[in-house]
Amino acid sequence: MSHEPSRFDRDTACTLVAPGVYDARVDRGWWVARGPNGGYVAALLVRAMEQAVADPARQLRSVTIHYVRPPREGAARVETRVERVGGSLTTLSARLLQGDSLQALALAAFSKPRTTPEMRHAAMPEVAPPEALEPRRDPKVTIHERYEQRWAIGPRYFEGARGREALTGGWIRLAEGQRPIDGTLLAALADAWPPAVFASTELPMALGGVPTVDLTVHIRAALPLPADFVLAMFRTREVSGGFLEEDGELWSRDGRLLAHSRQLGVVL
Repeated sequence: MSHEPSRFDRDTACTLVAPGVYDARVDRGWWVARGPNGGYVAALLVRAMEQAVADPARQLRSVTIHYVRPPREGAARVETRVERVGGSLTTLSARLLQGDSLQALALAAFSKPRTTPEMRHAAMPEVAPPEALEPRRDPKVTIHERYEQRWAIGPRYFEGARGREALTGGWIRLAEGQRPIDGTLLAALADAWPPAVFASTELPMALGGVPTVDLTVHIRAALPLPADFVLAMFRTREVSGGFLEEDGELWSRDGRLLAHSRQLGVVL
């Protein structure tokens, strides 16, 4: 499924410069408070690993990223290593570096489709379609210019509405709109929505931020899919010892579970 390169494509581009090594650039357009958004960093790593796999039949199934430190704006490189190639599954690792400094570390699995019996107990939240909801943008946070968001789940906490439950979500797509949904984009969307913990009255809104320690994304649908909004829902159940978890679901408009995610965040 071909498409015209978007800003997202340009800002996650990786150029092969040596076996398994890719030049990249960290763009400030995807910034949050202390550095680039974790989903953007995940997408950059996935782009490099897709090229290292070099087999369109093997799509991303799972990726886990550990964030060592916030990358700086500017030049970077991704060093990939194919750990094993099996009959249907490829396992590989990747390291995002700036100079000699490790910024993020990833482990991923890419696989061919597998035919097995299915069970579907997950249910898409019942929400209004995106066309019936007003767009929301926060000009104070750079990354919100990169996405179009339409709030549909949980209180609008940036407008002062909050509740006890740390639950949030809505429809989201790239601000540019017309780009197919693939593993790289889903990795980015898994950390593109404002943190669920901000919706709860049990913590102050004056939190200094929730930087990601690690993020895991599991892809649950055949990709790519045509460009469209994705319904994102995120929930936090426990904040203790300075850390929190956030569980996420990403759904297609027609009710397919595209991906689910979990991340550990540190409370500042």
